[in-house]
Amino acid sequence: YSYKGLISALCHETAFRQEFIAFVLLTPLVFWIDFIAFERFILIVSMVAVMVVELINSAIESTLDRVSTELHPLAGRAKDYGSLAVMLTLFISIAAWTLFLWPKIS
Repeated sequence: YSYKGLISALCHETAFRQEFIAFVLLTPLVFWIDFIAFERFILIVSMVAVMVVELINSAIESTLDRVSTELHPLAGRAKDYGSLAVMLTLFISIAAWTLFLWPKIS
């Protein structure tokens, strides 16, 4: 079921697909640049966390859309909260990358 979920997310969720591509492209960079093991771990985990939260957000949205297509303030709020969770996780990942990459390139 996990593989089916991955394929479905890659096919139907544009944001997840973009985050997955970023993960595939940036992960080799983590090993190419001279990071210590802890920094590598944080950088990889921060990208995985973005994808995990994106999947949870997509699951919330899919469930709400399945239950009802009518606009409801609580459904809208749930979707907004999921979106905010993704944004905050992206900020954390960007902060980690900036924190660890900046000294290496400056």
